[in-house]
Amino acid sequence: MTTATSLTARLRARRARRFALRDEIAARDDGDFESIVRDLISREFPWGNTQALSFALFRTYAVPSIGDLLCDTRQFTEHTQKRYDDTVLLLDAPIEHGVSSTMGRTGIRRVNEMHGMYDISNDDMLYVLSTFVVCPVDWINSYEWRNLTDREVTALTDYYRLLGKRMGIKGIPEDYAGFEKLMEEYEIGHFTYSPKAREVADSTLDLLGTFAPFHLLPRAAVRRISFALMDDRLRVAFRYPRPTRVEQVVVRGGLKARGLAIALLFPPRREPMFGRQTPQVRGYPNGYEIEKLGTFKPGCPVPHI
Repeated sequence: MTTATSLTARLRARRARRFALRDEIAARDDGDFESIVRDLISREFPWGNTQALSFALFRTYAVPSIGDLLCDTRQFTEHTQKRYDDTVLLLDAPIEHGVSSTMGRTGIRRVNEMHGMYDISNDDMLYVLSTFVVCPVDWINSYEWRNLTDREVTALTDYYRLLGKRMGIKGIPEDYAGFEKLMEEYEIGHFTYSPKAREVADSTLDLLGTFAPFHLLPRAAVRRISFALMDDRLRVAFRYPRPTRVEQVVVRGGLKARGLAIALLFPPRREPMFGRQTPQVRGYPNGYEIEKLGTFKPGCPVPHI
């Protein structure tokens, strides 16, 4: 075998290993969407999915009825790390263990109990759900080492449709295109500046500055990186400054370069990494109990009519 032939064979074998999970997922049954999502989130794109969902929640602050409520509770401004941890862990439980598992049902019940403490409209809940569907697809297809397949997009959509039903949300779209349309129209109709929402956004960006590797950078630099990743609609809603073209090219290009490096140089992940295992979750070094996460009555600081 010639050197060139040997190199070609090795590259093909490397590519086959790198894309093995994608090919395995393609062969699964359509109804097996929970396992598909579990593998996508914990094995294929754990870092990208974490960034995408964090960005999804950040977007929702630009809707004043959501951002103002989060500010009024003071949880996202005074206990930002705990709120981040609790959100990750509660969303993580049904993904890791299954929506119908004991852990999954407990996590969803806690989310529903917290939402029940406040006057939250179904429209706002539906919009938040749409960001969970659309933002991960956008992020992964923009910055990760490969794009999602149609089967994988459908699985993500079906998973969050099921989660939305368990949360009692009404009017859930039937497919991904429906979620895209809903998210676009809701943001056009509701994104606007609110001082309270801006306070929540600023607190979230401050927390980002404590995560590795951003903790090594000046806080102002972390904010500029964040601005470079925001679209104009979101940035204008918070009245953040416009990033320079150079900043956008460097930041977004750096993320694309990361994805390319993973595709070419790194082997596939052998062991899953769930949200509870990420270094950003720092508030429970001695473990936690799902049923004790989040906030509880009494003590709701928001006046109820």
